[in-house]
Amino acid sequence: MDRIRIRGGRPLEGRIPVSGAKNAALPLMAAALLSDGPLTLTNVPDLADIATMGALLAQHGLEVAHDRAARTLTLSGAAGNLVAPYDIVRKMRASVLVLGPLVARFGEARVSLPGGCAIGTRPVDLHLKGLEQMGAEIALEAGYIHAKAPRGLRGARILFPQVSVGATENLLMAATLAEGETELVNVAREPEIEDLARCLIAMGARIEGLGTDRLRIEGVRRLGPATHAVIPDRIEAGTYACAAAITGGAVLLEGARLDHLGAVARILREAGVAVEEEPGGIRVSRLDGLRGTDVMTEPFPGFATDMQAQFMALMSVAEGAAMVTETIFENRFMHVPELNRMGARINVHGASAIVRGVPRLSGAPVMATDLRASVSLVLAGLAAQGETIVNRVYHLDRGYERVEQKLAAVGADIERIPG
Repeated sequence: MDRIRIRGGRPLEGRIPVSGAKNAALPLMAAALLSDGPLTLTNVPDLADIATMGALLAQHGLEVAHDRAARTLTLSGAAGNLVAPYDIVRKMRASVLVLGPLVARFGEARVSLPGGCAIGTRPVDLHLKGLEQMGAEIALEAGYIHAKAPRGLRGARILFPQVSVGATENLLMAATLAEGETELVNVAREPEIEDLARCLIAMGARIEGLGTDRLRIEGVRRLGPATHAVIPDRIEAGTYACAAAITGGAVLLEGARLDHLGAVARILREAGVAVEEEPGGIRVSRLDGLRGTDVMTEPFPGFATDMQAQFMALMSVAEGAAMVTETIFENRFMHVPELNRMGARINVHGASAIVRGVPRLSGAPVMATDLRASVSLVLAGLAAQGETIVNRVYHLDRGYERVEQKLAAVGADIERIPG
């Protein structure tokens, strides 16, 4: 199993290209089920999760052509198999996004329940209740969701009791082919939602309310081919912003968009980090010392839960104390014991963690537990004195493209050690 070795203490200087967003590309790929296509996606990151979704769509019957050099992905054809099997769905929770498109277009789907995951249960109740409101019959059988709508889905007014990115994406896709108008209220407003809506519009969907908490969709009989560019990955951009800050360096995040960072940019500035938009991307540098800054995770445009672990690593070497409160997922503090092994002073109290900054961290062997936790350990290693070995880096490969190469190009002493 691969490991990553880091010798810390080097300020990062230079340019880091920001890849296309994994969390945008996955629902965009699922949208290919709504049409014979072809749907061509550009700026697609080369990640393990993209390969997993490609394998899932291929077994449904789509033709999947991935040109990694050109960073394009073309999906075409109609699904012949309406079952999403456990062996694939268990690898990635985003696999459940095929449910809405399959039911909307073919009137039936059997999708494995995704089950729990390392950072929380993340149930699919909102997905299922929304489809039921649109006329689908839902049964849970032997670990599978069996959804049927033989006469098609019907438009409905669906009020989400809490914000859910996945449920918003699934029901948005389903509504494009439903009969009549669907209104989705209290939807997620993440940039990835707007990106999906723009792609669907390019395919012929009728959607209003982009960027707001209320989407109105007028169903159409069929969708057609389209070409769509995946937005830059705001979480990758935020992660490398923290990397520049924790090492006392300065980097240009090429292709990143400031408006996609939401509260992350504001919180970094409060912590003493300069974040400025300029032609071609965002420049990030540390002004003087880092200041302890409290943060609470919230749906966009609030502080992203996917940035919580990285920000905690940054706060571990800030002056003073910071309180980090997680409101989105339970069990998302599993990186804390590993950071503490490196000399951080972090105490967890329920959904909050108190971080008392220390002058420096020390390199140590550490274990990654999930995607964002793993990259927080890389950040800590960049700032630590001595050598850090990050184990179980397959988590990193799910969401960060060529992370060690990108960091080495701006001055980090980092390398992958094949397992």
